[in-house]
Amino acid sequence: MLKIGLTGGIGSGKTTVSDIFRVMGIPVYYADAAARRIMREDHAIRARIIESFGPQSYRGDLPDRDWLSANVFRNRDATERMNAIVHPATISDARGWMGRQKGIYAIKEAALIFESGGERDLDLVIGVTAPPELRIKRVMHRDGLSRDAVLQRMARQMPEDDKMKRCQFVIINDDRTALIPQVLKIHRKLVGLADGQPEMA
Repeated sequence: MLKIGLTGGIGSGKTTVSDIFRVMGIPVYYADAAARRIMREDHAIRARIIESFGPQSYRGDLPDRDWLSANVFRNRDATERMNAIVHPATISDARGWMGRQKGIYAIKEAALIFESGGERDLDLVIGVTAPPELRIKRVMHRDGLSRDAVLQRMARQMPEDDKMKRCQFVIINDDRTALIPQVLKIHRKLVGLADGQPEMA
């Protein structure tokens, strides 16, 4: 079974693309959702987060997302400290999940595949890209953030062009280019590769 990554910068629409693969019957591991679950359920991870950021980082048994957003994820050093705690656990969780899949290929969707070193567990990576202004508008609308706040988040990620150069496949999600034909083309190539056939043009 092929282990496929799917990544893109904030606002690129990678989850929309992942959902298309999932509807087609391809198993998808959503790293952001897994990280939230791990922060909720893994007592060792919760203890390390509280030790690093204080008891206010949790509200009862749940991460206080508003507090973390205001006090951790707007600060580069604090974000890196949080990632150093959560990313290894998420990568390990994804590795176990991949090992339980039985299909032709399975997908791990994660924003920070390259930044976290997660590509080392993957055979190929699909990138999703969109124009910067469209990405900004999407995140402002989705998360209710100011333009400056979105730009700050974008600045903390690997530049989109650099990320796409490291991907074996790229999907354009610019609200003009149809997504499904792009997904189907990549799907056919992955099926061919998994079957040991030459890559299709």
